[in-house]
Amino acid sequence: MGRVAPEYREEPCRSALNRVKGMMFDWSLNPYMGCVHRCTFCYVRAFELRADRPSDDRYGTSIRVKVNVAEVLRRELARPSWARECVAIGAATDPYQPAEGHYRLTRACIEALAEARNPFSIITRGPMIVRDVDVLVEAARRASVSVTFSIPTLDEDVWRRTEPSTAHPRQRLRAVARLVEAGIKTGVGMAPVLPGISDRPEQLREVVQAAREAGAAGVWTNLLFLRPGTREHFLEHLAEDWPELVPRYRELYRERAYLRAEETKPVRLQVSALARELGVADRRVRPAEPEEEPEQLALAV
Repeated sequence: MGRVAPEYREEPCRSALNRVKGMMFDWSLNPYMGCVHRCTFCYVRAFELRADRPSDDRYGTSIRVKVNVAEVLRRELARPSWARECVAIGAATDPYQPAEGHYRLTRACIEALAEARNPFSIITRGPMIVRDVDVLVEAARRASVSVTFSIPTLDEDVWRRTEPSTAHPRQRLRAVARLVEAGIKTGVGMAPVLPGISDRPEQLREVVQAAREAGAAGVWTNLLFLRPGTREHFLEHLAEDWPELVPRYRELYRERAYLRAEETKPVRLQVSALARELGVADRRVRPAEPEEEPEQLALAV
């Protein structure tokens, strides 16, 4: 399927905050549902399949816009029971995909979190975030704020084949530098690294070096995982782009979604060593990538 102009559905939501299991945070916030980036490896496709929504090439062609999300968020943050826990923005869809340029829902949510002095983190592939430097700086004066830019590779061919609609990785790095300059804690997440495609030592070094030059506060990495929904879509595109790797992937991910520790550890160690060598702090900046079996509750609310 070629590129299809997405449909935007303006629909109110009943809740803004989602309780999350199996990730490094307990609460998430997604102003949109669906993502026009349509990355071939996107783990959210697994959630879509479980919710009986399209996880194939149709995913990302219909975007739900939660038009009242900021108002609902303000009400939830004002509840006496709310304990100002850290909220991860963008765990299930990029909060700075193109629709944000018009709807400005992510910006409105940041303003609400800042007013409540509530800590939050953002993960994105969207350089549009630099538009919101002013509200991010104000929020960071009141609570802990961090941003992670997802930059798994700087390889042009890999980027074009696996991320058909994202901003160029170098644009993301310029955005990292802009946020760092403004005093926002910003890191780089190399996720997912693809076995046999983006895991060569020189590829890993290139990203870590670029993260250092941009002033990133940290760099971390996760390797690809393939749950049902993501698996079928990714393998279909792998057969088109790297057919020689299909047998290897079928064996690597046979009857499981995650690689074994002995298969992931070498890449993690390489990135850690590069971070030390190049002077990038090797710590996570509240990533929104699952470590084990993730479960994000109430995604459709």
